[in-house]
Amino acid sequence: MTHSLRITDPDDPRIAAFRQIRERDLVGREGRFIAEGTVVLRLLLAAHRAGQGIRAEKLLLLENRLAGLESLLADLPEEIEVYTASQPVLDAVAGFHLHRGVLGLGRREAVPSFEDMLAELPARALILVGCGISNHDNVGAMFRNAAAFEADAVLLDETSCDPFYRKALRVSVGSVLAVPHLRQGESGQLLRRLDEEGFQILPLSPSGTVEIGDIQPAWRVALVVGTEGEGLPADILSRFQPVRIAQSSRLDSLNLGTASGIALHAIARGMGKV
Repeated sequence: MTHSLRITDPDDPRIAAFRQIRERDLVGREGRFIAEGTVVLRLLLAAHRAGQGIRAEKLLLLENRLAGLESLLADLPEEIEVYTASQPVLDAVAGFHLHRGVLGLGRREAVPSFEDMLAELPARALILVGCGISNHDNVGAMFRNAAAFEADAVLLDETSCDPFYRKALRVSVGSVLAVPHLRQGESGQLLRRLDEEGFQILPLSPSGTVEIGDIQPAWRVALVVGTEGEGLPADILSRFQPVRIAQSSRLDSLNLGTASGIALHAIARGMGKV
């Protein structure tokens, strides 16, 4: 059995990082983040073992779930602390009823530069670019779609929300921990740099005149999506030819999760990725 320490006091300083996580999300605090649920924890531990710049520091588990997680926790590195608690104590720590009963504390190490990210891409590359994505559910859906359709990286501008926010990480089903990504810079500048690097820039917009399924993808493609409602900035739509998803005229647009999934599928198929 995995060696663990039982917590009986919600104010125990050893698990302070998990306290009131809904209000005290760890994004921005020394690069730490909360992984919630078994699937996300599995990817956190896989990233830790692979040495991909993601480290697992501590786990806090519902005590009656420990036995069922033994296969996941087998050969757990000694430096990862494991704590267990009863449901009432766990709920008091988290600040809400945590029915999943599984929390992990992770830490991001060195963040690669834009140049480093480009250098790691394969010759035939697909990037999903998000501009001003402020909704955590949408960011999580973008990463889940990127993983599903073999996108090689996700690039978010500086106004987009952090994909390591607990809810975004959970909605992504842990894909944030598996898909290479960066969050930095102004959207127009990022796209200009990708354009200079030879990427085919495809902004997705209902105003596009070319259907996404009719696009012949280049060797390097950057599919660009904007926030729901406002969409992409006018300067991006005027600089690069926008593409659209054919749909009923009774609705003006799709939600970002659906739209990015359809568009990624079309481009990935055209590139022979799926």
